[in-house]
Amino acid sequence: MGVEYVSRVPRPPLDGLIDDIYHLEGVPPYARLTLPPMPAALLIVNLGAPFRIRAGADIETAEYADGCVVTTPTRAVEFGYPRPTRSVGVHFKPWGLAPFLPMPAAELRDRPVTVEQVWGRGATAELRDRLATADGPHEMLTLLEEELMRRLRETAGLALVRHTSSVIASTGGTVAIGDLSLAAGVSGTHLAQRFKELVGVTPKRLARTYRFAATVFAIDPAGPVDWAGLAGGAGYFDQAHFGHEFRAFTGLTPTRYVEVRRRFLREHPGHTLDGWPLPLD
Repeated sequence: MGVEYVSRVPRPPLDGLIDDIYHLEGVPPYARLTLPPMPAALLIVNLGAPFRIRAGADIETAEYADGCVVTTPTRAVEFGYPRPTRSVGVHFKPWGLAPFLPMPAAELRDRPVTVEQVWGRGATAELRDRLATADGPHEMLTLLEEELMRRLRETAGLALVRHTSSVIASTGGTVAIGDLSLAAGVSGTHLAQRFKELVGVTPKRLARTYRFAATVFAIDPAGPVDWAGLAGGAGYFDQAHFGHEFRAFTGLTPTRYVEVRRRFLREHPGHTLDGWPLPLD
């Protein structure tokens, strides 16, 4: 049994907050996968056996039965999936989770919580029941989209953070953060505070994540890699700086990262999970 992955972009206004909503079911290629930091937030509603998350080498692995909420991370997160697994989820833009949280995003930085801790036990149990009895993946995604529309609320500062984050994204994280606050007509302190409230990290940290993500996605693991050219093109000071950043984000050296990606491609060619997640090294 493989993995079925069905996704779609939600309708407006959710499409300005969310990259896609998805349904995942089947047997993952590996029992444990590492998710390097990415410029995004994540919500998973679990419909199968509990999965396990370790949000850093210095943190104990925890079990999540009803699902989890992860704000924009600053370090790699290890996911341990049951086999088989079944869930529906949301890939949020960095600022997109804020209108659905009852607390500042910074409180959840590198600290995944259960869906129940965010939306309450009764509401979460009811949502899981409706999703579990839905008639197929597409109906499940419709139900999840309706739940998100119902929970959507006005959020102070969201327009500022969304616009500034979009500029950071469009430059691949290379824009000068000081220029962003000047262009927005706010102080750097105010901008950083809004980002921590709504994204969970500062604009500078988000820019680092966008730059790293753009660099990683430029790597073709199937061919030779020009590391010096890649580092220079991404604006890193030198290859040593790039290597240090790579280890900080993934726990791996760049060459080891490519080896792990190649292993995934070799063992599971064309798999739907190939790309950002990695088999645990």
